[in-house]
Amino acid sequence: MLLANAAQAQIAVSADVGTTGVGGHIIVPMEKTLNGRFGGHFLNYSKDDKAGNVDYDMKHKIRNFDVLFDWYVFDNSPLHATLGFLYNGNKISATGKPDATGKYTINGKIYAAADVASLTGQFEYRKVAPYLGVGWGNPLAGSSKWTLTGDLGVYFQGKPKSHLVSIGCVNATAVCTALAKDVAAEKPAFQGDIESYKTYPVARIGMAYRF
Repeated sequence: MLLANAAQAQIAVSADVGTTGVGGHIIVPMEKTLNGRFGGHFLNYSKDDKAGNVDYDMKHKIRNFDVLFDWYVFDNSPLHATLGFLYNGNKISATGKPDATGKYTINGKIYAAADVASLTGQFEYRKVAPYLGVGWGNPLAGSSKWTLTGDLGVYFQGKPKSHLVSIGCVNATAVCTALAKDVAAEKPAFQGDIESYKTYPVARIGMAYRF
């Protein structure tokens, strides 16, 4: 009984890399075929994307902390299904870029880049997102202290909240006022073209060590 209790008290730590960036987990036993994982991941990257009629430089910040539960199909099996949730700190910052002629098309109207000055936007997601996935590797089973791990899944971060503004217009008041109205009218198109990000794919590979 003492040996069994000691085995159940074992924990493991993991480090991994993938679509959620770099991060890791603490893994603890919960039931015979159930482990709990607690950890976080971080990633920054940029990509060009089009929203509405404007090209943007999109800067993605991936920041999440998760609570996951791995259910193993059989005792000591490496294959598991995963359910859980995460604190979602993901954000996208967007900076508009004029076209090759130095113009912006905003709400169907053409503006010179000098009039628009800085066209910036941001997307934020709900803070709690559910996770569903499958994985490989049981760091708390087997004879080796080292285990190769992998995850495939998705978390559902929902429809983003968006902000879009033009800052720095120095043209006549009438032009700046019209620009502000057109930027506000452009916002639904700006958000609509980014809604594919309401689900985020997870693919990770890593190593775990059992103490």
